Amino acid sequence: MSSSTQSSWHAELVFTNGQFNPDLAVFSDDSGKIQLSSALDHEVTLKDRAILPGLVNAHSHAFQRVIRGRSEYRTDNTDSFWTWREQMYQAANRLDPDDIYIASRMAFMEMALSGITSVGEFHYLHNTPDGKSYDEPNVLAEQVIRAANDVGLRIALLRVAYARAGFEKESNPLQQRFIEAEDVFLERLEKLRANFNNERSRVGIAPHSVRAVPLNYLKTIIEHANTEQLKVHMHVAEQPAEVSSCIEEYGRSPVALLDTEGLLSDRFTAVHAIHVTPKAIAALKQAGACVCACPTTERNLGDGVVPVDGYFKTGVPVSLGSDSHTQIDLLEDARELEYHLRLQKIERNVLATDEGKSALARQLFTCATENGAASIGSSGGAITDGASADFFTVDLNDPSIAGASNDDLLSNIVFSISRTAVRDVVVGGRQIVLDGRHFNQDEIVESFRTLQKKLWNSI
Repeated sequence: MSSSTQSSWHAELVFTNGQFNPDLAVFSDDSGKIQLSSALDHEVTLKDRAILPGLVNAHSHAFQRVIRGRSEYRTDNTDSFWTWREQMYQAANRLDPDDIYIASRMAFMEMALSGITSVGEFHYLHNTPDGKSYDEPNVLAEQVIRAANDVGLRIALLRVAYARAGFEKESNPLQQRFIEAEDVFLERLEKLRANFNNERSRVGIAPHSVRAVPLNYLKTIIEHANTEQLKVHMHVAEQPAEVSSCIEEYGRSPVALLDTEGLLSDRFTAVHAIHVTPKAIAALKQAGACVCACPTTERNLGDGVVPVDGYFKTGVPVSLGSDSHTQIDLLEDARELEYHLRLQKIERNVLATDEGKSALARQLFTCATENGAASIGSSGGAITDGASADFFTVDLNDPSIAGASNDDLLSNIVFSISRTAVRDVVVGGRQIVLDGRHFNQDEIVESFRTLQKKLWNSI
């Protein structure tokens, strides 16, 4: 099986302009852009299927796919994000460039199988495990980009700046792969941009966090990003300890620091942004910034609950990420935005509006599509004339959504669909998943199985 390029897809339903339309066909021109046409004169070739815009995963650490299921046991009297982090570092330091490619390819293929067509990769492995530069300093980033290209996904490589273990903390030898001085970071960033700046692969910047990047370094690289009109992603207020440390160092919380120093903008995405105040939410809105929530990871790590009700009420766009890849299912992340609040507030339909029965599902689906595309600067996110031909199909007879009507189909998809219902995935007019299988699935899985045996059998 190999990937294929075709010009038209006729399904029973096409999701466009917020609703399912039975009378449209999706055509892709030579440049991979969508042209919608009446399907009335065409035979339906994707019987019992609906076409939806491709999902956009705005926050990924692809290499962390290797530790799935390997940290679900107690390592300390009180397990936390911080104890998990040490386990993750140990895994990161076992990977060579070829391993990075194999692990990334596996994560990206799993994304494709779930309907994801674009990914924002928050990439912070730069050096050898002992902190030395590779002969090609960007080799690890290039391996990740190559993996996405080979799978067929679009990628925004968000190159991470990392300078220290934290405020008044001793250096951590397990972090040596991440550390770069600001001039080195900018030099390597620009070299990477020179090689990857197109519709399929683009580059942005990602200061890791206020604990990892001191203020002067942060100002320098964000000023560079503003000059070059680059997207900026940053972990913000993921853990209470991060907030406390920032207040100790700067007398301000992370969002307040970014706001008062003029570092927020409409190109900025605050990843997680859990432990924030209403004032911080207002500051993000005022700057036009976005938030990226990662609920399946946040629940796994015990991070806390993203205050999505506050963001929605204030008008801050929320995108989604699968982050550590404990689970790769962006629609699960979408529904968890609502479900976490239901558990917290002991009520239902917390985020619902009075705009109809499918309004809540539309809000959450927008987080997984249009908001994600805006966050990482990717094509796609909607099925409209001139948009990139990035979409997926669902089987209307899949047991998880069978019997849904046109009016409640989106609610079924957002709240109840199984990944087995995703049957076809197209990126830029190129079909990379056909009838539920990726074109290179067997080889990708086998390579990953071999890698996992190498990494873990000796432990």
